[in-house]
Amino acid sequence: MRFVFYTHSLASDWNHGNAHFLRGVMRALQARGHETQALEPEGAWSRENLVADRGPGAISAFERAFPDLSYEIYPDSFDHEAALETADVVVVHEWTDPALVARLGQVRANGARFALLFHDTHHRAVSAEGEIGGLNLTGYDGVLAFGETLRETYLAAGWGRQVFTWHEAADTSIFHPHPETPAEGDLIWVGNWGDDERSEELESFLIAPAERLRLRTLIHGVRYPDHALERLAQAGIDFGGSIANADVPQAFARHRVTVHVPRRPYVESLPGIPTIRPFEALACGIPLVSAPWNDAEGLFRPGDFRFARDGDEMTDHLRELLLDPDAAREQATRGLETIQARHTCGHRADELLEVLTRLGVTTHEMEPGQ
Repeated sequence: MRFVFYTHSLASDWNHGNAHFLRGVMRALQARGHETQALEPEGAWSRENLVADRGPGAISAFERAFPDLSYEIYPDSFDHEAALETADVVVVHEWTDPALVARLGQVRANGARFALLFHDTHHRAVSAEGEIGGLNLTGYDGVLAFGETLRETYLAAGWGRQVFTWHEAADTSIFHPHPETPAEGDLIWVGNWGDDERSEELESFLIAPAERLRLRTLIHGVRYPDHALERLAQAGIDFGGSIANADVPQAFARHRVTVHVPRRPYVESLPGIPTIRPFEALACGIPLVSAPWNDAEGLFRPGDFRFARDGDEMTDHLRELLLDPDAAREQATRGLETIQARHTCGHRADELLEVLTRLGVTTHEMEPGQ
């Protein structure tokens, strides 16, 4: 089958975690004999910020890391109907322009042969309800929501005819252990400061424990205001700025432990959605300690990682894992096992094919030359 994904960007992962997941799903679908293509809008803020931050070479670096992935940038004048004539499945991300979301739904309602799915991987359905509620999903065959609570939100609001839970997962073509790489530091965190959605939590669960334990700590991410950078420097934390997602596994390998600090809207309004970062960290075989969130769907087993209820408990967990290599190794091994058994992009590709089967789409593999 031919899959077409409308995404904010495939080429840029600058403050755009969905690119991580989409790259992995496209590769997994290709490994199963399907054809994939991504379409991304001209002037996408993520791609423009990436080039401004790391230079045009960042796009070339993506293309070298993912030479097997096909994407096209579309202008306002793009003929979407013609581009989709041979598509079997079209997946439209929630950051797509609302007018285009409606246009694609109308194309499907007018008899287009492809199955049309809407894909939501953000908290706007609860934090900016009017933006999602205002989308015209008429004509869409179904909605893919990246957590059960988000699926329930869509159903309760009457958005979409059929809604399916489709969690993010680790792209294990990129995220896997690198035992050959020696550890140089203690603690690493990869994540963006954002819009003050977790600034207090970052102080309590990351900055203060690292400062208290005097850990060799490195942070990678974007959108850090001056006051945040000043605080990191005060705590003796190195700030590495933006990093390509394909380079993160090696960065994990050079450190001994990592943490997860979820954004407040997910903790308070969308329990059960950890976002993609813990999947990726555990896939790399690094021990993880997380700030509180409710694993309402049982995605992980006890012992895959540790929960810290507050900054003091985070400090204790980090100290123990750094002082006890056997405990760290056992925990990392257990977390990696769960990712490999349940949470790879290969698993999600299979789940997508199951959704299509439930919708009555024949999910045949493509024949050579088809």
